Amino acid sequence: MSKKKNTHSTGTPATTLLDRESVPYTVHSYTHDPAEANYGMEAAEALGVPPARVFKTLLVSTGEPGPAALVVGIIPVDRSLDLKAMATALGLKKVEMADPAVAERRTGYVLGGISPLAQRNRLRTLLEASALAHETIYVSGGHRGLDLELAPADLQRLTEAETAHISH
Repeated sequence: MSKKKNTHSTGTPATTLLDRESVPYTVHSYTHDPAEANYGMEAAEALGVPPARVFKTLLVSTGEPGPAALVVGIIPVDRSLDLKAMATALGLKKVEMADPAVAERRTGYVLGGISPLAQRNRLRTLLEASALAHETIYVSGGHRGLDLELAPADLQRLTEAETAHISH
């Protein structure tokens, strides 16, 4: 895997973080179809990558006050977030999907382009345990049509993610 330096067209907070930390990664761009609502599956198809290796970044609300109110879940694009498993992994009774406007505001990214890396506010993060079975995975690079390929261990380290089985 090569390391791609920032360029004006791909420089995002996520790529800036990866460069600063000297993490090997590859930038993969594709043309996003504005009519497509399933961003993750669109990325997998456009890049010709099995959906189990392309991961989406979702946010849940814990119902707690303050910074603990939102938690990031990173799961394969062909799976659904298991809210009960997510709550259990967090030691809570329940969680619910976060309001999209709140997710955008807290991460600094737009829906369909929310990267788990270099979010505006550092949030507790859970990574689907199946990610560790792959040599590399793909995550959003910070905008629609931009994915970053990196080792799951690097993603886990940079996000301080805990691993758990949080999808079905």
